[in-house]
Amino acid sequence: MATLDDLRGTAAVLPGSEERAMTGGAAWFVRNKLYAWECHPWPSIPDDMRAIIASELVVGVKVADPIDALALVEMEPDVFLRTTTPWGEPKIAFRMAGIDEDHLAELVTEAWRVQAPKYLRREFDEQAG
Repeated sequence: MATLDDLRGTAAVLPGSEERAMTGGAAWFVRNKLYAWECHPWPSIPDDMRAIIASELVVGVKVADPIDALALVEMEPDVFLRTTTPWGEPKIAFRMAGIDEDHLAELVTEAWRVQAPKYLRREFDEQAG
């Protein structure tokens, strides 16, 4: 099971990544663009999803395409939530209890790539390289 500390560790090595405390919990940005966040049970979230978010740690990340989010939900419906709010699409939310550290790192890194400018993606790829 992955933790917020695992997320922080992944985010810490991503160029330009910044953690901020938000009303709903921690959130991660690159160049002021949100790419990962702790989900909060806002009233606008459907009741069944809000109940899950209120009872356990759920994290949201940006995805490149709504099809990517749908594929994740279809592959692991017990881990990935079908919907949260229509704002900030495309995105996906998932139960941290169902994610291992490697999958979390992949999800967070891909979310960062969706939001990061080309020069930061290039810098990251060169470091990994």
